[in-house]
Amino acid sequence: MNLRVLLSTFIAAAGIQLSAQGPLVAAASDLAPILSTYAKARFTFGSSGQLARQIEHGAPYELFLSANRAYAQQLVLAGKAKPEDLRPYASGRLALWSKSGRFKRLEDLLDPAIRHIAIANPTHAPYGQAARQALEKSGLWSRLESKLVYAESVRQTIQFAESGNADATLTAWTFVHNRGGVLLSEELHAPLTQYGVPVSSSASGRRLLDWLVGPEGQKLLQAGGLFPPP
Repeated sequence: MNLRVLLSTFIAAAGIQLSAQGPLVAAASDLAPILSTYAKARFTFGSSGQLARQIEHGAPYELFLSANRAYAQQLVLAGKAKPEDLRPYASGRLALWSKSGRFKRLEDLLDPAIRHIAIANPTHAPYGQAARQALEKSGLWSRLESKLVYAESVRQTIQFAESGNADATLTAWTFVHNRGGVLLSEELHAPLTQYGVPVSSSASGRRLLDWLVGPEGQKLLQAGGLFPPP
């Protein structure tokens, strides 16, 4: 079953109308390949850190789907969400991708032909933090740092690599799992356990999170390149 059909099943099962009256969701960028069919209606995709700051400053989202626990917990500490509502919905994974398909290992990034490597900005993007950790653990950070190009979100990393503005990227597996991407070892970085939390009293936002952590929602997320939460 393809993602479009699974998402249609999700809408029916969750009882949510993706319209002006439906839930407004701030979602981590790695969810864009899975949910972007309806992005115009209900989803705003971005780096988790930037979205969390928007919510803290009053952005009227009803649900926050973060790429890690820290930024979701930040909203709890800021009084924007309840601690008992914080729930893991998936685990993300880091991947290597290049338009040419030439580069299959992190060590391949040392190739002199590579001028630019795109990663999400580690200061506010969980996948950027994971990319830095992976390069540091592999002993490559100091050797490649001058070639790094920082994207605002993990979604933008793949855009840089597709356009030729970067020769390779460390990005989310959701973007490249069906495009020849290379799944990197999860031992190279801290777990990307993704958490969701309602940030208003919206019943539809809460139902969406309930559905995502249930069997049908998990089927949708895993078909799109995410993994079960621990």
